[in-house]
Amino acid sequence: MNTSALHLGQPGEAARERALSAGLWVFLVVVTSLFSLFLAAYVMRLSSPDATAIPMPWQLWLSTAVLALGSVMMHRGQLIAGGACALGFLVVQWWAWQALQAANVVLTGNPAASFFYLLTALHGLHVAGGLVAWANVQAEPTPGRIALCARYWHYLLLLWVVLFAAFAWITPDVARAICGVTA
Repeated sequence: MNTSALHLGQPGEAARERALSAGLWVFLVVVTSLFSLFLAAYVMRLSSPDATAIPMPWQLWLSTAVLALGSVMMHRGQLIAGGACALGFLVVQWWAWQALQAANVVLTGNPAASFFYLLTALHGLHVAGGLVAWANVQAEPTPGRIALCARYWHYLLLLWVVLFAAFAWITPDVARAICGVTA
């Protein structure tokens, strides 16, 4: 009996892409939960008396622009340019870390610095992980896979903008107000 027409256990490409899309959405919900919990801990810890604001190096603006450009490139299906921007983002983030180190903003200096390094490193790991997926898509690009890759990069951009805004605008005084702590 010829069973080649039955395709038992072999979903078609459309079904596979739907499953990948659903899996990506679940992953994004988990990552959002993780970063939300870390941001809540950041605000709570920043409300303590020993917390001081840290300066935001100008390189963070550049890394934001590079990540935004990468997101646009991925959306347009220009995978090489998008991947180069992702690598560029990581390099500029490292440069920002070096600028903070030069300004004596060290990992153990105060809670704001500790959380800054933790959250930017965690985001950087997600960008690096995205580059692994990007390489997989680059090896076998289909419109559906490119769309999934672009969705992930858009998410990483949104997540970075939220993190950057939190670092820039949530000062110890703002954190104390949010947490109801009086000085």
